Amino acid sequence: MELLHSGKVRDVYADGDDLILVASDRISIYDVVLPTPIPDKGKLLTALSLWWFEQLADLVPNHVVSATDVPAEFAGRAVRCRRLEMLPVECVARGYLTGGGLKEYQRTGAVSGVELPRGLVEASILPEPIFTPSTKAPVGEHDEPITFAEVVDKVGAETAERLRRITIDVYRRGAELAADRGILVADTKLELGWAPDGTLMLGDELLTSDSSRFWPAESYQPGRAQFSYDKQYVRDWAVESGWDKQAPAPEVPAEVVEATRARYVDVYEKLTGNRWD
Repeated sequence: MELLHSGKVRDVYADGDDLILVASDRISIYDVVLPTPIPDKGKLLTALSLWWFEQLADLVPNHVVSATDVPAEFAGRAVRCRRLEMLPVECVARGYLTGGGLKEYQRTGAVSGVELPRGLVEASILPEPIFTPSTKAPVGEHDEPITFAEVVDKVGAETAERLRRITIDVYRRGAELAADRGILVADTKLELGWAPDGTLMLGDELLTSDSSRFWPAESYQPGRAQFSYDKQYVRDWAVESGWDKQAPAPEVPAEVVEATRARYVDVYEKLTGNRWD
């Protein structure tokens, strides 16, 4: 195999006509890879992505060829995938107002050019899910929000409309399935690309704790920060530490690592109904 790319979390290898996508235990926040891994994170992300790809297979095709036909050293954390020509857009859907979307709303009253009602607060549920795309930044640089018009400039009007529709449809279906299991999906990020036969497919990961914000429905209360089953806990630690969000990042304390892993495991078990060994 040939290593083609090493990203913030995943490494991509070429293996004949296929790609081998390997999820590491690395964790990135604010587009910086932290020096401290989260044990089992790569396997948890892989297992959860595969579960979601299966749940949503009737909605949109995906890049998965096999979860088992992978090199033994990567077993459990790798997927054999179709080669896709990935589109230069991070496709983000938001059903609740938080994170960077909240900050942009507080400045402008809109998110990625989508005007929102006045008076919304932290964790407010939106009238309907919105498409808030961003750029794809290289490692060490920051993704930047863009408007739908800018997506049109990048990929054309027809493809841009398909990206928006697929992103919202995936979010709605994922949020509905998660809600049945007591989990709110505040937002999620998708990546899509063209297969050689011209099919538009989901790639990378899907509705994981790295690409989504998951909140427990039972304790949801707008107007404050929510308990989060994702890497928001690490983001909060980083802010409190005084780190300037620029590389190099500081080591993550053992108790933060342990608590973060527990959240990844907990949401995996709640969503899939499977016990993590």
